Amino acid sequence: MPLTGKHILLGVSAGIAAYKSCDLVRRLMDAGARVRVVMTPRAAEFVAPLTFQALSGHPVRLSAFDAGAEAGMDHIELARWADCVLVAPATADLMARLAQGMADDLLTTLCLATEAPVCLAPAMNRAMWAHAATRANAQCLVGRGVHLLGPASGGQACGEEGAGRMLEPGELVAALRERFTDGPLAGRRVLITAGPTREPVDPVRFVGNRSSGRMGYAVAAAAAAAGARVCLVSGPVALPSPPGVERVAVETALEMHAAVMERVAQAEVFISTAAVADYRVAEPALEKIKKRADILELRLVRNPDILAEVAARPDAPFTVGFAAETGDLERHARAKLEAKGLDMIAANDVSAGRGFDAEENALEVLWPGGGTSLGRQPKTALARALVALVARRMEAAGRNPGPA
Repeated sequence: MPLTGKHILLGVSAGIAAYKSCDLVRRLMDAGARVRVVMTPRAAEFVAPLTFQALSGHPVRLSAFDAGAEAGMDHIELARWADCVLVAPATADLMARLAQGMADDLLTTLCLATEAPVCLAPAMNRAMWAHAATRANAQCLVGRGVHLLGPASGGQACGEEGAGRMLEPGELVAALRERFTDGPLAGRRVLITAGPTREPVDPVRFVGNRSSGRMGYAVAAAAAAAGARVCLVSGPVALPSPPGVERVAVETALEMHAAVMERVAQAEVFISTAAVADYRVAEPALEKIKKRADILELRLVRNPDILAEVAARPDAPFTVGFAAETGDLERHARAKLEAKGLDMIAANDVSAGRGFDAEENALEVLWPGGGTSLGRQPKTALARALVALVARRMEAAGRNPGPA
């Protein structure tokens, strides 16, 4: 079992979701982990430290200046003891302090002092999670190697609905299990694009497409579960970021192109699931276009071909494209594979609305000299099968996807 005998240092910061952390301790121990709990002083106002002591069987640490605790295991020893530091809940305040490198309480000190992986389970009001400062802090932390587990969307203690809920204890335990399992892409850097792009016509209108981003987000989650460090460059979608995935939000094809080119040199795998607009309006109007003429003509110009540009690089990563077709699926996909010099292409039939904004999909996966079919199934399962296939094809091509 992946968690058997693992040392999990559970940090609890001051959020109402701290009550869920009691169940989390029990579930971690049921999974075979050894758990120690560190709380921020204000977290003790939500749940009594004695509760965590009773559940874990060990005293709870609240202060770096606990003389009794220092006599047996000081804060550096505790940081070294951990195989993983999990902070659940991780409040906006805790994330801000970590992003600034502060060590003004025992928990933040441990997060700085440990050499073990640090995972945060964000928990806060939806507006706090959406705030630009929190988003910047989250991106900063992910860039430093911190793993974000969640948040989830749904009802909140304040009565509002939206993203910001802490993942349920069972989901957090499952995420930790995956962290301690060597996946087929363990240690590899994977860059993924997802969702649509929006090309402005005027300040209120745009040219877009029907992509929901579901498949790309499922692929990002599957790659992270396979052990990869994943960066997801996403067009505008109504989906929460997959756990442990760095998300870069863009709107237009030119913004997506810039974001990909900025990051592709560090990537070992590039998977392009995004439905990037082939064309953009040449000269978007600066003010809203009024309805006057019976015919409105727009002049369109081609956008950069992100996928072809990545595949043509002299140091190109293992490059996987997607092809959404409405007929003659394999012929069109094979032509795209060859024309763009891809390592692999995944094609799906979107005729009659299939594929877009649906929970299920099917793929024809092709590569030079071969191919296979991935039958209709939920996109989450389909993504896992595709990621496993990418790992096998990398190995067959002599590009070992195992740990570096």
